[in-house]
Amino acid sequence: MSDGTFPILYLGLLVGLLAVVTVFLFRQVLRTRRVETRLSKLQNKLKKEKGTAQEHYELGTLFLDKRLYTQAIAEFQKALKSKDLEGNENTALLHNGIGYGYAAQEQYDLAIRSYKEAIGLVPDYVTALNNLGFAYEKKQLIAQAVEAYESALKADPKNKVAERRAQSLRKRLVPTS
Repeated sequence: MSDGTFPILYLGLLVGLLAVVTVFLFRQVLRTRRVETRLSKLQNKLKKEKGTAQEHYELGTLFLDKRLYTQAIAEFQKALKSKDLEGNENTALLHNGIGYGYAAQEQYDLAIRSYKEAIGLVPDYVTALNNLGFAYEKKQLIAQAVEAYESALKADPKNKVAERRAQSLRKRLVPTS
């Protein structure tokens, strides 16, 4: 290699790296702008008129993404009260969202109640079962957590989260003699 090749190669690599970073940054800015625009439109619409269960759910999930848990819970509860809410699956989804909001605020008793309501509506709701196991785990209720994870595994035997957590927690259980 000649003396001028190395600096040119280095400069080319640096420009390429900067181009890749610029593309990723630009995509993130566009994605954030889209989310913020949708959030703003939904909030304005729901302030002016009564919204559908779908709109309240969507606003709630946007609030969850922004870690505004109290507002998310309020939107999910509005969706539950909506007259156009159809099906146990949709209701269970809302209860799971409420539970997630409570768990994120470390209000595990309320989270457990919400997850149980979701599971009561859809017994093989794997996400709610995993979340219930997590909430029990946070409350140091290891036997109940293992039971929840095992229920998740019955519904979905390939569930890696439930498998890993149940296996880990079984080691902490004290055998009864």
